[in-house]
Amino acid sequence: MDSTAQAAAVPAPVALTLQARDGLALAAEHLPGAGPGLLLAHGFGQTRQAWRSTQQRLAEAGRASLAWDVRGHGQSARNPVASRYAGEQFVDDVAVAARALGPAPILVGASMGGLTGLMAQARDRAFSALVLVDITPRWEAAGVERILGFMTAHPDGFESYEHAAEQIAAYLPHRREKKSPAQLAHLLVRRADGRLGWHWDPRLLSEFIPDTDGLQGTIEDACRALDVPVLLVSGGRSDLVTDHTVEHFLELAPHARHVRLPQATHMVAGDDNSAFTDTLLSFLHDLPAPTAAHGDPR
Repeated sequence: MDSTAQAAAVPAPVALTLQARDGLALAAEHLPGAGPGLLLAHGFGQTRQAWRSTQQRLAEAGRASLAWDVRGHGQSARNPVASRYAGEQFVDDVAVAARALGPAPILVGASMGGLTGLMAQARDRAFSALVLVDITPRWEAAGVERILGFMTAHPDGFESYEHAAEQIAAYLPHRREKKSPAQLAHLLVRRADGRLGWHWDPRLLSEFIPDTDGLQGTIEDACRALDVPVLLVSGGRSDLVTDHTVEHFLELAPHARHVRLPQATHMVAGDDNSAFTDTLLSFLHDLPAPTAAHGDPR
């Protein structure tokens, strides 16, 4: 079967709504296949669409997967005003999404998705393997400041999709093409004043982000306790994960495998999706054979 015919044989993602422990509705998409299924957890400020190309290739390889919008992001609900965003809520949500995939899922977590996945593993032993995408228990403060600087740089939003594309291109100058309106549709929402704003809840910046530094000790303990296969995929041009932070992680989890993709920044799956997904599939191939296939999470 040629690649075109194979891609055509992959069904479209099935939209799901997961219910968080506190009743919040979480938007998700599932592609069927054999298990253990892969839970794709995006980073802060992203949506499940960040995994679309990887999810397609996983389906072509016959692997089940589920990607979801983290609370306060994309099409998932935002916390009520009286409910402050807290790390434990995100860990609970990871556990809910993991259960939706069936027994022994595998986490693929980028940045925030990897950190919350590590905590879910320590608390619930939720996964049979973990793939951490450019995230380690310690991270470089300068990289975080650069990311947050961009996220807070446009409080008045954007006048058009073209305006947003220009600003994103300036932030990611290594990307060759500007994002199209179709690509930006899941990242921006039309505000009451007619301008386009980011899809995520601004409260996350003041409520969740300040608490993350305090989680580093908990995340280090989670790494020490890891007893399942682990892959760390880092970006060679990342300013968040460096040789120093990788070395520290491998001291905590000496059995982990590390692959560096030289052309990628912190946005590994978006910068070099082909190389990233090749690395992921190779890791999956080397895992022990699954004991059972997993069905539809619905």
